[in-house]
Amino acid sequence: MPVEYRVIEVFTSEEARWEGRPVWEAVLDLVRRSNLAARCTVSRAMAGCYENGEMASGNLEVLSFNMPLKIEVILPAAQVDELLPRIEEMVTDGIVAVEEMQVRVHRTRKRLIPRQLRVKDAMTPSPHSVTPSTPLGDVVRLLLSHDFNGVPVIGDDGRPAGIITQKDLIQRAGMPVRLGLLAQFGEQQVNEFLVSIQDRKAADVMTAPVVTVREDQRLGEAADLMLHKGLKRLPVVDEDGRLTGILSRFDVFRTITRESPDWRRIREQPVSVANVRTVGDIMRRDAHAVPPETPLEEVARLIDDTDIQRVAVVDAQGRLLGLVSDSALLSVFAEHGGGLWESLRARLGLSEAARRQAGSARTAGDIMRTGLITVTEETRIEDAIRLMTEHGIKRLPVVDESGVFRGMVSRDSLLRAGLELEQ
Repeated sequence: MPVEYRVIEVFTSEEARWEGRPVWEAVLDLVRRSNLAARCTVSRAMAGCYENGEMASGNLEVLSFNMPLKIEVILPAAQVDELLPRIEEMVTDGIVAVEEMQVRVHRTRKRLIPRQLRVKDAMTPSPHSVTPSTPLGDVVRLLLSHDFNGVPVIGDDGRPAGIITQKDLIQRAGMPVRLGLLAQFGEQQVNEFLVSIQDRKAADVMTAPVVTVREDQRLGEAADLMLHKGLKRLPVVDEDGRLTGILSRFDVFRTITRESPDWRRIREQPVSVANVRTVGDIMRRDAHAVPPETPLEEVARLIDDTDIQRVAVVDAQGRLLGLVSDSALLSVFAEHGGGLWESLRARLGLSEAARRQAGSARTAGDIMRTGLITVTEETRIEDAIRLMTEHGIKRLPVVDESGVFRGMVSRDSLLRAGLELEQ
């Protein structure tokens, strides 16, 4: 059955401007950012004439200037009033017309990362960096005082010589816990670790050679490289190989949230959107869940056995009550002392630290975090990405319509699913 659409036609010229930009470019950008179910094309004529008597023709070099342009925007009739007044305002030289169109079918294929986006559109520019000779203690202090977990190592020529990540510090420098947990310890414990590495330099622990991306590469290619190499961040270089930025998974998520179309709004129109994926397609169903009365020693053992760093707390019906994280456990254990730091330095893990907490009888329900942001298996991946970006979280619990816990979804799995949509 035909659906009522409209075609907004703009007859203008190459010289026409809106706020210093070519009108065609301004209209194109307006349509792209409108999040409407619209398509836009710009055509350059071979020849034409204007009301003022000017003529332009590609056949004569002297006249091949200010060529006529036609801009066409096709969209559902219900959305015309939202876009048309803004286009009329932009066209200071030209003609704007609207025609009816009967559309038989409107299909599109979802993309989360528009092809025109480059690494430089998403990266964090002018990032912090260190040199190979920087004392390792200074590197750790830098990371502890900021919200990133890796820093590029730059040679005298301005090119990346390596990178130091949280994993490098744990595996090669003996850091007993991840940076987020180390920051929770007292100054004495942090200083003890810094003393243990006082004779070491950045070059001693950095990963080299380092995987980099160019700032003019497509953002989708860089995200795909992250997944294939198992990396959370990439140094960004210019055409001469000098560091200009850093690209993290969060940078990619933030850009997707800012630049991608509003697919929910597009689906509200008579548009068939192909290649839709949901959280249920990619979630981890092996996430641990415990009742609130579970002793902390058991919770700690479960966290030691998984890379999720969180355990769900559920009631007798399996409904999600809260989450217990490794950082919450560490806060409790630190209250009791009892050789916690020594346990972690010896790589005994949180479960051993819990076992050594004399007199600690607290349970999962006592320390769980409530008021959680959750998603369902039907949540589309772009909506999950938006939630993670807006709230700065790395994992989302998945529940059903009754609040029963079903699993977890991570940044890594969402990014992987988003790139699969591009295929």
